[in-house]
Amino acid sequence: MSATGRFILAATAFCAVAQGHAISMSSGFATVQGNRVEYILRMPQYEMVHVKDPLTLFEHVRFTSAGEAGRRLDGECHPDTATANVVCAANYQFPAGVDRLGVESTLHEITVPNHIHMLHAERNGKPDQAILDSAFPSASLAFRPPTAFEILVDQAMAGAVRAWSGAVQVLLLVSLAVAARRRRELLALGLAFAVGECAGTYGILQSNWQPTPRFAESAVALALAYLALENIAFPESKGRWLLAIVFGAFEGMYFSLFVAESGFKTHYVLGGAVVADAVALAFAALAAFGLSKVEFVARHRQLLTRIASGLLLVTGLGWFFVRLSA
Repeated sequence: MSATGRFILAATAFCAVAQGHAISMSSGFATVQGNRVEYILRMPQYEMVHVKDPLTLFEHVRFTSAGEAGRRLDGECHPDTATANVVCAANYQFPAGVDRLGVESTLHEITVPNHIHMLHAERNGKPDQAILDSAFPSASLAFRPPTAFEILVDQAMAGAVRAWSGAVQVLLLVSLAVAARRRRELLALGLAFAVGECAGTYGILQSNWQPTPRFAESAVALALAYLALENIAFPESKGRWLLAIVFGAFEGMYFSLFVAESGFKTHYVLGGAVVADAVALAFAALAAFGLSKVEFVARHRQLLTRIASGLLLVTGLGWFFVRLSA
């Protein structure tokens, strides 16, 4: 990886990491009965920092049917200390019976940009679900069983999108690009990252243990700081593939939660995520190759490498202390 590429990527990561949590997810349950929809929303309490009135959450979830918006009849919210969530419930009414339910979520506007809302719905015993975020804020639920091919495509695409959707996911890929000194080493780090990602996801799901967002982010921050320090103090280190496995395991913390909440097949989601990671690292390799032809890079390579590593070190340590005090 060229020094200029490392500098640009590290600077981008420094800006991205301030935008939100590694794991930002809420869940919803919609039950359709005739022309009414009963909706229950569960929002983690740590996502409510910027929400003064919990009832405003309903302003960011919209249901439609046959082109008509559902009219909210009521609404109430209360904290659930046992699960550390805020639970909200409301009923919606439509002019006619609901056949296909449209839903739109803008919860990412009042939480964090990478927030995901997992909506589970049911009508006459037939389930359906939608994953809503800033990239795909709306969906239409037909309450019909999807084909095997549709399941494969939808779940693999969900994994691919989530591999790039958050600051942490991007930052972990950036760290691999920064650590790699040659394109061959970048390939080795990418493979190690994929192994750690899959092992971490399956391991956490099998253990029935789910790390808290604060723990996951603090661990990632310290690991990033250590990698940056190693880049500065031991520029010829041969063991960075081990760190890539560790970083992949941290990514697995995120995907284990996503799989558990969505009910998706783990291998479909991870398959899409690994492909997305490979595409991102391939672009990084192409960018590094192009930048290596620049004379300024060849002349100031060591200096730019230290600057990039210094930015990554500051980002990791700063992020760690912010999450520790949050």
